[in-house]
Amino acid sequence: MAAVEFGLAVHEQVLALGPKARRGLLARIADAGIERVCLGDHVSFHGGTGFDGLVAATAALATEDRLGALVGIYQAALRHPMTTARQLSSLAEMAPGRVVLGVGAGGEDRAEVANCGVDPSTRGARLDETLQVLRALGTGEQVDHDGRFFTLDAARILPAPTPAVPLVVGGASDAAIRRAARHGDGWLGIFCSARRFAATVQDVRAQAADLGRDVGWFGLQLWCGLDDDPAVARDLLAPRMESLYRLPYEKFSRVAPAGTPEQVAAFLAPFVEAGAGHVSLIPTARSPEAAVDHAAAVRELLLRS
Repeated sequence: MAAVEFGLAVHEQVLALGPKARRGLLARIADAGIERVCLGDHVSFHGGTGFDGLVAATAALATEDRLGALVGIYQAALRHPMTTARQLSSLAEMAPGRVVLGVGAGGEDRAEVANCGVDPSTRGARLDETLQVLRALGTGEQVDHDGRFFTLDAARILPAPTPAVPLVVGGASDAAIRRAARHGDGWLGIFCSARRFAATVQDVRAQAADLGRDVGWFGLQLWCGLDDDPAVARDLLAPRMESLYRLPYEKFSRVAPAGTPEQVAAFLAPFVEAGAGHVSLIPTARSPEAAVDHAAAVRELLLRS
């Protein structure tokens, strides 16, 4: 099987744990051979839930030098690209080559979008323009921009990230696929079947080639329950997803597996065969330590297959 870079979602633990416990957990992840941590992002989701992805990434990167960070999905359409570019510059200066930014248009909670001063009906177009501006500012050159949503006059962000921070687009809609092909360095899937993932990889590559671009970064974020007892794994995963998304777990069960490491690895194998070079688990387990150990077992099983 092709090489896979493996990640583990830890945003809640990174923000909530004290310094000693945070160091211990991130060291355990790195010792297990996992290459990245994955940090989510929401401003105010379904009544107030949230976690700032770039703040959490800063904490993780400053704590454990052996780990990279994938921020995804960052609600870039809800922020001004000038301030996002400054944060990326600072992160890249602190941890060069260790940051990937996954972006999405949001919209699952229209109130979150509207309360950030963004018209929910224009969030996709706003994200397209945001990506154009972020890419221009990421060069370190002076940027003049007069667009539908943003106006910049002799704007500049220094130092320019070196190497550049990859911008990968999340979402399975036709608009997201076009966005990844036109503006992204890659595509990040979530809540999709292996068949849909494979088709999207092909679509993004083909549309990018038509534009004279080469998009080669493809990843998957996977909610999963992990335990030696599959029934326990489901009992751990279902209430967590239902609480966050306000939907019954049955709506997600086909794309968010619960089971043993062997079962989750078997679920993931077709995605890797379809081109997923980056796999990030969003796990539920009996403890954060158990989540790391089970995720490491999934990783080993995938790499051996």
